[in-house]
Amino acid sequence: MSEPAVLVTGAGGYLGRLLVAALAAGRIRTRRIVATDLREPPPAARLAGVDYALADVREPGLGDLFERFRPDVVVHLASIVTPGRGSSRELEYAVDVQGTENVLAACAASGVGKIVVSSSGAAYGYHADNPRPLTEDCPLRGNRAFAYAWHKRLVEELLARWRVERPQLGQVVLRIGTILGETVDNQITALFDKPRLIAIRGADSPFVFVWDEDVIGCLLHAIGSDATGVYNVAGDGALTLREIAARLGKRRLVLPAGLLRLALAALKPLGLTRYGPEQVDFLRYRPVLDNTRLKAEFGYQPRKNSAEAFDFYLEARRRGA
Repeated sequence: MSEPAVLVTGAGGYLGRLLVAALAAGRIRTRRIVATDLREPPPAARLAGVDYALADVREPGLGDLFERFRPDVVVHLASIVTPGRGSSRELEYAVDVQGTENVLAACAASGVGKIVVSSSGAAYGYHADNPRPLTEDCPLRGNRAFAYAWHKRLVEELLARWRVERPQLGQVVLRIGTILGETVDNQITALFDKPRLIAIRGADSPFVFVWDEDVIGCLLHAIGSDATGVYNVAGDGALTLREIAARLGKRRLVLPAGLLRLALAALKPLGLTRYGPEQVDFLRYRPVLDNTRLKAEFGYQPRKNSAEAFDFYLEARRRGA
């Protein structure tokens, strides 16, 4: 696709800021860049050549915004990855699932040619019987206990229906692994900041990482090419929790699954931890993503594997310490 008009939802988020900066820097040719978010960006954060617009994906009035800017490609990044204080399951569902439905409706009404959606490896769910590695043909079983995984599963089910009912709207769905970069701060990196890493007895807990610049590279490729389809986005290989602890120079606290589940069930209601007993499965049944289709069919080769992405993140943290 030559010089498309691109509209980005969630442009004020971590990936959104990186993507808009890459587009504004001309890493691919575009004729218009529209950055939408709930929050007004401060003047110092505004980039030349970018149209900024306030938009709430929960509002049905998105169609008017799309009609105004007439995008060819929409990159839908608006999502609640790490809920803040005061968040609720209802709010997260409204943003993640109903927001995606509103974006799709606006795309259809304004004749958008392609939507690029940031999904997650969490959509596969955290299950003992997950294949290792997981290919894109594996069933999506995002656990109801995890709002983010459950909502990504629902979003992908919605997208699958649209692929059948509205094939004229091309889709690129990126199931992204754990993102690491210079300034990334998420639920996973919070685990690495603990004095000791909690490990589950009998589980190697492999983590698949992807460099944030590789995620941006995939988004740019999705925008600028004719590619469509569903792809796992991850670096080659994985790191076990033992290997991560060694790189961090920390010890692991290895606990039986049952004991940790009981402890979290008791501590969370008291406000002594943000994590509930479901966190046990989150830690021991990590989804390991196969990126073969990303490389062979989508045409993107990650520049860092999982270990290199982690080492890059760790070196950046040490420089900033």
